[in-house]
Amino acid sequence: MTLEPLWHAPLAVQLHVAAVTPAVLIGTYQIFLSRKGAPIHRVLGYIYLVLMVITAVSALLIHALMPNGPFGGFSPIHLLVIVTFVAVWRALHGARTNNIAEHKRAMIVLYVAGILIAGGLTLLPGRMMHAVVFG
Repeated sequence: MTLEPLWHAPLAVQLHVAAVTPAVLIGTYQIFLSRKGAPIHRVLGYIYLVLMVITAVSALLIHALMPNGPFGGFSPIHLLVIVTFVAVWRALHGARTNNIAEHKRAMIVLYVAGILIAGGLTLLPGRMMHAVVFG
């Protein structure tokens, strides 16, 4: 593992990684270990949602995959930004209206799409995070 590629990455990439790293840890804790509805679950949930919004917004500034592509630098992975925004809104709506089923579904979608799928794609050979994690 080496952080060298991150030191030379654009600011948007650094912000993206800085936001998503604690989001991975908090999201994993929230889904698998926390006592649902407890005060700490609520506080960490808000922090997680803010981190995921920062992650999504910073993703809009990253165009490394298709810098000269037909969609102004956006690639198919940017569709997960839309999924993230919708999932965050639905998670908040579900929590505030006491619709626990909606909240739970939205949080699972957010974790799977925003953390597992997007994160998994960053680990493919040739991507910067592959170089960070696997040297």
